[in-house]
Amino acid sequence: MTTGVLKQPLIERLVPIRSKTLRVALQLLLGVALLAALAQLRFEIGAVPVTGQTLGVLLIGAAYGAPLAGATVVAYLIAGGLGMPFFSSGGAGWSFFAGTTGGYLLGFLPAALLVGYLAQRGWDRSYRATAAAMLIGNLVIYAFGLLWLSRFAPDLATTLQWGLWPFLAGDVLKVLTAVALLPTVWRLIGRRA
Repeated sequence: MTTGVLKQPLIERLVPIRSKTLRVALQLLLGVALLAALAQLRFEIGAVPVTGQTLGVLLIGAAYGAPLAGATVVAYLIAGGLGMPFFSSGGAGWSFFAGTTGGYLLGFLPAALLVGYLAQRGWDRSYRATAAAMLIGNLVIYAFGLLWLSRFAPDLATTLQWGLWPFLAGDVLKVLTAVALLPTVWRLIGRRA
């Protein structure tokens, strides 16, 4: 894991447009589109569905760096809240923030910021460090999600049954996907940053 000098985010290498305004706008649009697309990968298993959103949030955090990842997640959440069918199963509206998934949605922002921060310090360049960053990001999402979900559950055991235990296997697969992708892409395009 590298510290010190901030590393160039992966997205800068993947979308190398000279105009900063155009580049950032395109990167934001691509990130929001990725999150919206991954949200449609949904499996119903209980009070909170398994979706691809967390994978998208973590990938965007790592590939975009903290500032752009944060802006992208905020744009995604606002667009979904305002009625764009970006949430799970094409859902939209501010009511999603009041329901059982609200805490997970709110946890996307600090998770993306933290994973982005770590990626800017080189944590997206090796398999081991990427795994650590993805696990930390997942923990942040779970902390927000479970805290909010506990408002709907009668006790802690039910909260964990609804919002943690059924998702662990899927989240391991998501982390492994991110771990396979990020360092591999860096190796393919060259590690210079």
